[in-house]
Amino acid sequence: MKLAGAVIGQYFPGASVVHLLDPRMKILAAFAYAVALFLVGGYPGLILMAAALAAAVAVARIPARWLLRAIKPIVFLAGFTFIFQLFLRGGEVLASIGPLDVYEEGVRHGAFLAARLVLLVLSSAVLTFTTAPVLLTDGFSRLLSPLGKLRLPAYELSLMMSIALRFIPTLLMELDRIIKAQKARGAEPGRGGLVRRARSVLPVMVPLFVLSFRHADELALAMESRCYRGGRGRTVRRRLKLRARDAVFMVIVAVTIAAALLV
Repeated sequence: MKLAGAVIGQYFPGASVVHLLDPRMKILAAFAYAVALFLVGGYPGLILMAAALAAAVAVARIPARWLLRAIKPIVFLAGFTFIFQLFLRGGEVLASIGPLDVYEEGVRHGAFLAARLVLLVLSSAVLTFTTAPVLLTDGFSRLLSPLGKLRLPAYELSLMMSIALRFIPTLLMELDRIIKAQKARGAEPGRGGLVRRARSVLPVMVPLFVLSFRHADELALAMESRCYRGGRGRTVRRRLKLRARDAVFMVIVAVTIAAALLV
């Protein structure tokens, strides 16, 4: 189990057009893309959305290994979804595994759901790959700023989301170190039967929670020592401005989603 190489929540530096887009437009596009994935009801629309995401990846010049490492944590879930659907759908029987029948419709529907899950994870990964954490915070805070009229802490909410994304790689590295330490002491996490695996989770999760709270306490002390008092009265170093490329990007996203829903 190699978790240190995971890239969830990490930023891939670059100077492509996708990197230079306004973070607010990229956040809105990622949200619209995720919603459209659940509205698309067939393979033609899904293929069109996959092609659009592949084009964005190519323009951003994100290495293929980063994409593979991004979907690695959900490979088991996607595989389980596919296998679970094999035996639930009707139609022509393709094969029989003991008392269970594998249906043709189950294969199609299982592959569709698995592909939808992979595209959902990849779209969110592309957002974090092409947007620096500071810009993500600024983008979220600007989008949530209308909530300030309802006395909701928009800046604090955006900061929490940005910190959560930033801490995912750190926690994965800590988890990898804990697992290696357990193996060095003779433990075998992730092996054996279901009961043995369940018991092996506790020695791993307890130190992970302790380290998580320790990191949170250190971060809180660091913010207090720098006189952080929330978003009220704060100024920004980078002022977000919409440009022509942002308008073109949103038009392309809207046309792609509309076409995927229509086909």
